Amino acid sequence: MELPGLAFAVWLFICFYASVDGYPSGKVREACTSMIPCHGSSPQLSPEHTITVNGTEFKPGDNIEVLLSGPDFEGFFIQARDAEHLDSPAVGSFMLADRRLSQLLTCGRTKNSAVSHTSKAKKKNIKVYWIAPGDAPKRVQFLATVVKKYKTFWVKIPGPIISHPNALSQTTPLHATSEALSTSHPVSYLSKPFNASHCGSMKFCIRNPSNCDPESASCFFLSFQQEKSSVFIEMSGPSEGYLAFALSHDQWMGGDDAYLCVSEGHRVHVSTAYLKGRSPPVLDSENALEDVSWRLVDGVLQCSFRRNIRLPSYKGRFNLDASYYIFLADGEASEGGLIHKHRHQPLITNGIYVTGLPQDIGGSRSPRLIKAHGVLMFVAWITTVSIGVIVARFFKPVWSHSFLFGKEMWFQVHRMLMLITVMLTSISFVLPFIYRGGWSQQAGFHPYLGCTVMALTIFQPLMAGFRPSRHAPRRQLFNWFHWSTGTTARILAVVTMFLGMDLPALDLPDPWDTYTMIGFVAWHVGIDVLLEIHSYCLIRKVEVIEDDRVQILQSLTSAEAEGRLFKQIVLTIYVCGNIVFLIAFLVAISQI
Repeated sequence: MELPGLAFAVWLFICFYASVDGYPSGKVREACTSMIPCHGSSPQLSPEHTITVNGTEFKPGDNIEVLLSGPDFEGFFIQARDAEHLDSPAVGSFMLADRRLSQLLTCGRTKNSAVSHTSKAKKKNIKVYWIAPGDAPKRVQFLATVVKKYKTFWVKIPGPIISHPNALSQTTPLHATSEALSTSHPVSYLSKPFNASHCGSMKFCIRNPSNCDPESASCFFLSFQQEKSSVFIEMSGPSEGYLAFALSHDQWMGGDDAYLCVSEGHRVHVSTAYLKGRSPPVLDSENALEDVSWRLVDGVLQCSFRRNIRLPSYKGRFNLDASYYIFLADGEASEGGLIHKHRHQPLITNGIYVTGLPQDIGGSRSPRLIKAHGVLMFVAWITTVSIGVIVARFFKPVWSHSFLFGKEMWFQVHRMLMLITVMLTSISFVLPFIYRGGWSQQAGFHPYLGCTVMALTIFQPLMAGFRPSRHAPRRQLFNWFHWSTGTTARILAVVTMFLGMDLPALDLPDPWDTYTMIGFVAWHVGIDVLLEIHSYCLIRKVEVIEDDRVQILQSLTSAEAEGRLFKQIVLTIYVCGNIVFLIAFLVAISQI
């Protein structure tokens, strides 16, 4: 095919592909700028759907109700933009009213700056809440793309224009009914993010990750500043549902003094609560908090309030001049302010602190014993056991004439690595039981598989102690059992680690943990296959030499030397690769 013909075929394929490429799941980030669905046809001109809002003005932190309605439609895409520059990036962020029908998307650098459908199910209206950012333009207009059927859709349907109180109204909002328009209720809002400038000097601060900037969208921040007989408290972090902190006498939930900032529809409710065990918090009917303010911008929830150091008339409120462990948690909340269990392990301070004494500390979402459990298991089953298996499988002929402490070198290296594996696994095995004080009912299959691996780990060296002599009739049977037990233990250990990395107590960052484990498995299998192919080629080479019957001894010696050098190079590379995987894991676990 000539080049012009090839170019035409490629162009034809792209056009055909574009004509069948849709977004039934609502993941339409590719359309963030144009808001045009890739459906291979032109948009309709006269829209059938309208956008209404519940206010004409906004201030930073305000929540504006946005309603998209009209005849049945399958898909939609909603954004807010600068009314003077509609081709500019999305402005502000959204909150959902119904997670079954809508989902949040990130367009550009602004998190949750767009809303789309979750499925092709027909719907008549969609309600969301737009959160005004602190740096919003003077006038903001809502735009929507609506898909009625695959080939029938409207792009950038113009919605109402809302303005900052200081901006002069220049145009009348489009498609905004008089019933839907009303002045938004005044709310107590924070005009700007918190900062860490006085942490350690005037404030007691907790930051996660350590030393993160509270103005960052990924920073969890909690501060206490004592002012005479009261304490001013600030709390912020990325959350679409709630943020909460608790004061505790130990590192376990139960009998704790808790404070919650919960997103309720288009407002944030700040309240106190008492924690009873692992049950949902019991909200107080009377609130002892003063000077309550909040802000919800770009997916970051912030709230601040003041409370007296001592509250003798409020049952369950701890005195703030004593020492406590401090918990910081986040999670989802339903309509009506109902909070759900936190999705990952809360941040817990490593010691007890007096919040009135200025300090700047970090915290960990994973207890030290669980971190140690993960590290020891990773070292044992990713490093020592893997190298030991490679040595036993491929280095018998290479190190058969080398001795260490009276035994063949390959055997001594293999035995030493396997004994280290047994020791590390045994120590690691007891750590979760020490941390939990018993069996965990919330860890799924992980503890069951872990116990199975531990049993096989103990059984393997016991079986090796009864190994028959090399030429005994039962030696072949022993070899088969030894290999199958070890292989089963390794496979189960990898599966167990896959399951353990996503448990709340460890919860390594996704999808990094999965990719790392898949990478290690591929790395090990690749090295194993490479050495198998090399061994097969070496055997075939020796067989050809034997058939030739010329210079057999010299050729065999040369082949053995060649094989020994290649395997030693591969082993060195393999060990270095395992160390890289180990370092990557240690870096990741140090960040949680």
